[in-house]
Amino acid sequence: MFQFFKKNKQSSKTEENIEKITLKIDGMHCTSCSLSIDGEIEDLPGVTDVHTNYAKAETKVEFNSEKVSVEKIKGVIEKLGYTIK
Repeated sequence: MFQFFKKNKQSSKTEENIEKITLKIDGMHCTSCSLSIDGEIEDLPGVTDVHTNYAKAETKVEFNSEKVSVEKIKGVIEKLGYTIK
């Protein structure tokens, strides 16, 4: 699969305060939905990695908790029209 969005290189994997979350998403209808979520989330300051899987209906995000909150990440997804389970 091709990556259509640039990777956010603001933080290294060894940086402190890196957290990983998995969010269950409702309302995705195709792989373009997952690409849309990834594109918006990876633009947030502090996000080091994001991968949304349409088939599993989930988004995995790795982020610096000092730069972005879980609530902010959820808010971006909900603003796109999806529901977090």
